[in-house]
Amino acid sequence: MKAFLLAAGHGTRLRPITDKLPKCLVPIRGVPMLQIWMEICRNAGIDEVMINLHTHAEIVRTWLRNNSNAIRVRLAEESTLLGSAGTVLANRDWVAADCCFWILYADVLTSASLGRMLEFHRARQPAATLGVYQVPDPSRCGVVSFDGQMVIREFVEKPAQPKSRWAFSGLTIGTPELLTQIPPRCPVDLGFDVFPRLIGQMLAYPISDYLLDIGTLENYQAAQTGWPGLAA
Repeated sequence: MKAFLLAAGHGTRLRPITDKLPKCLVPIRGVPMLQIWMEICRNAGIDEVMINLHTHAEIVRTWLRNNSNAIRVRLAEESTLLGSAGTVLANRDWVAADCCFWILYADVLTSASLGRMLEFHRARQPAATLGVYQVPDPSRCGVVSFDGQMVIREFVEKPAQPKSRWAFSGLTIGTPELLTQIPPRCPVDLGFDVFPRLIGQMLAYPISDYLLDIGTLENYQAAQTGWPGLAA
C-alpha cells in the first residue's frame, strides 16, 4: 500500500528550531519525526511512501540516504508549495490505479493503529475515511460533524463558531473518488477545497490514542514528556 507523507511546510511556528532543521526531522525524545513515521508505516503494511519537500529539502534527502528502511521512498520536491491536496493532485498517477491510499501529515505525532483504521475503511468503502479526535480548541482545526453511522455530514476548516469538538487528525485514507474532487488550481487544500465536496461520502474514524499536532513550540515541548512511544 502507498502513502503520501506531507512534509513540505515551512514550520514557521516552530522557529527557531526550524531555522536550520526541517519540521519533519525535529526530534521527539531524541527520535526524528520522520523516523517515527517510517516505523508507523512499516507497522501498517505501507511499503511505498511519497514525501513532498520544500524547506531544507537537501537535509531531508541526506537523512534518508543515511537511514535505510524497508520502505521504498519517492521524493517530490516543490519549488512552490502546492498545498496538501495539490501534492496529491500533482502525483495522482502514482495512486490512480489503487483502490485506496494514505494521506498522512508528517507533523502529527500519534500512536494510533493505522491497521485498525484501514479495516474500518475497507468494511464500508467510502470515498475517504478521516481520522478524527477531540480537541479543546476546535476553532484552529478542521471541524467534523458526523451522524450515528459515522458518515461525515459537515466539514469546516477553522470555523469561527465550531459546532463540534471533533477535529481532523491529519490521517486520511483516500480513493480514486477523492482524486476527482481536487480542483485543478494551485495551491489547493484538503480541508478548505476537497473534504467539503465529499460530504455524505466520507466516514469519521474516532481516535482515542495519543495524537498531537507538533505545529507549535508549546505542543513540541509537551511531546517531549507526553509521547508514550509506539507499541512494540
